[in-house]
Amino acid sequence: MQHRSVSDVMTREVVTARPDTPFKEVAALFHRNDITAIPVVDDQRRPLGMVSEADLLRKEAVLPDPEGRFPGRWLDAEDRARAEAETAGGLMTSPAMTARPGWSVPEAARAMDKHRVKRLPVVDEIGRLVGIVSRRDLLQVFLRHDAGIRDEINHDVLGQTLWLDPGDVQVSVHDGVVTLEGRLPRRSLIPITEQLCRAVDGVVAVHATLDWTEDDTEPHLEHPRAYRAAS
Repeated sequence: MQHRSVSDVMTREVVTARPDTPFKEVAALFHRNDITAIPVVDDQRRPLGMVSEADLLRKEAVLPDPEGRFPGRWLDAEDRARAEAETAGGLMTSPAMTARPGWSVPEAARAMDKHRVKRLPVVDEIGRLVGIVSRRDLLQVFLRHDAGIRDEINHDVLGQTLWLDPGDVQVSVHDGVVTLEGRLPRRSLIPITEQLCRAVDGVVAVHATLDWTEDDTEPHLEHPRAYRAAS
């Protein structure tokens, strides 16, 4: 079993800014390339930070209402300095959280969730920018066809990993939801089987109705029973 990697889904041609790129040029880069954020890089293309549309809009948010009805948004000293910045270096959020090309899609998703960011610059072993990956890129795994998911579960999970006989477990997949039916040789294999199936790229959920032949979780109980779980 192999997850798709960041290298498989990232954008390789990355629009970037330099620390001295003017505010208006950053806005123009967003408009010309239909993007909402760009990495700010140094002379060696190492990411220093990220500038997003939100960073640019902060400049508008601090302005008072033209008719005097509402004051501008209050900001602390650091955010006010960024709101008043004239270049990408002053506008950017720093340091930039980055990913590596060899990361799996789940690894990148965990990093985005941990740092509460929508995209990650991707860097090589010496920290140079080689791509950028976004939430939308990571969601590509859920575009897999059901047949591909079913084939991977049958071959990689049930056959190559668990060494089950063909026909022990019947697998069906609909809209990414996996249903498992059949009998396993040991009860302890049920949660392992479910976990391995959930780890397959593109799986939304796993529903299992599985029997077992030997209850190896309770040595004296060896009669078949049904196990039903939904996850």
